[in-house]
Amino acid sequence: MWHRCQMQGRRLPSDLLAPLTETVFDPGNTDSLAPQLKRDGYLFFRGVIDPVEVMAARCEVFQRLAEMGEIAEPVAAGIYTGSSQRRQKCPDLGEFWQSVSEGTALRQVSHGARTKQVMSALLGQPARPHDYLFLRPAVPGRSTHLHYDHPFFARGSDQIHTAWIPLGDIPIGDGPLLIMEGSHHFDDLLTQAVAVDYASNATPLVQLMEDPAALASKRNVRMLTADFSAGDLIIFSMNLLHGSLDNQSPTGRTRLSCDVRWQPLADPIDPRYAGPTPAGTTGAGYGELNGAKPLDEPWHQR
Repeated sequence: MWHRCQMQGRRLPSDLLAPLTETVFDPGNTDSLAPQLKRDGYLFFRGVIDPVEVMAARCEVFQRLAEMGEIAEPVAAGIYTGSSQRRQKCPDLGEFWQSVSEGTALRQVSHGARTKQVMSALLGQPARPHDYLFLRPAVPGRSTHLHYDHPFFARGSDQIHTAWIPLGDIPIGDGPLLIMEGSHHFDDLLTQAVAVDYASNATPLVQLMEDPAALASKRNVRMLTADFSAGDLIIFSMNLLHGSLDNQSPTGRTRLSCDVRWQPLADPIDPRYAGPTPAGTTGAGYGELNGAKPLDEPWHQR
C-alpha cells in the first residue's frame, strides 16, 4: 500500500515510508512505557480499546451526520453523500458539533475507563482528560498539514499528551495519521513552536506547508503510518510532528478519528479545554473546529 500514500496531493516515495512501531499494553508491566515514549515520541497500541465500543461510537457519530444528509445508510460504512443540509437544519453549528462530540458512546471510547487506564499507566499517576474533544471526519480529498500540538496546549500541565483514536478501520488509502520519525528532536522547529504567543486569540500558525517528503529526506528520517483498526490507540507528546495522509477512498468512505489531550489529575488544567462550555483555542468553542463545518465545505488547515 505504500505506493498509494500522498499528502496534500503530493505522492510520498515508498522508500521514505515505514510502519509505526507497535507496543503491547500489559497492565502488570508498564515501567517501559515512559522510556519508550521518550525514545520514539509515541506509543502505538493495537486492539487496546474494545472494538465493539469503538464501532458503537462510529455509528453514533455517523448517524448524526446522516441526519444532516452527509452520510448514506448504512451509517457504519461512513459513505459521504457529497451534500449537506447542516446549515439549513442547525442555526448554531458549534452547538450541533458539541452535541455530536459529547455523544455517550463516543465519550465511552475517548474518555472511558480503558483509555484512562493506559494514560494513567504511562504517567505513573492518575490521569484526567480535557473535556474538549477533537472529532475529525475527513471526506475523500482531505488531509491535515504537519504540525506540532505544543502551541495549542501549552498552558496548565507540562505533561500533556495526545490520545489519537481511529473510530473504525482506517486503511492507509483512507488518510490516517502520519508521524514524522524523530521529530521530537527537531530542535529548530520546536523552538519556533514553543515561541508562539499563547495569549493570542489567533490560532497559532506553526504548520509546515513544505513537501513532507522533502522534509523527511532533508532530516534523514522516515514518515510513519499504518493500516489502523477499530480498537487501536496512539499516544504522543506535544513535541511530535504529525498530520494525516490524503483520504483517497475510491468508495467515498469518510475517515473518522478523534483525539483528546490527557494530563496528570493533580496538575492544573487549561480552562479553555475544560468545563461544560469549553472556549477552545480561539474562544469560539466547538464552532472553531473543522468538524463543525458541513462536510461539503472546505477545511481550514489543522
